Amino acid sequence: MTTQEIATRLAELCKKGEFEAAQKEFFAQDAISIEPEDTPEFAKETKGLDKIFEKGNKFMSMVEAVHGIDVSAPLIAGNSFAFVLMMDITMKGRDRMKMQELCVYTTKDGKIISEQFYM
Repeated sequence: MTTQEIATRLAELCKKGEFEAAQKEFFAQDAISIEPEDTPEFAKETKGLDKIFEKGNKFMSMVEAVHGIDVSAPLIAGNSFAFVLMMDITMKGRDRMKMQELCVYTTKDGKIISEQFYM
């Protein structure tokens, strides 16, 4: 698949909230996920698909309700692409909030090898 095809399909799956399905379909086994900073909940870097699944499951366990998800059109540059992910969510024990992050991905040989988030 081309970077454009991966970006388009990933955006579609993310918009439906099918994050783990997207990771299974597109992420390399040795992919890396990079957060804006190290937090008590999440390390700055998570390496390996199994650990990325664990990270996603941990995040979803902290969510009380998902009220809506939207994803911008992907912007492609060579083997990288980015889109804005917007989530209207209620975290357990917190007020409802709208979270926005820029998601940047790098591909190699038809797989995503890295994702990095900016807030």
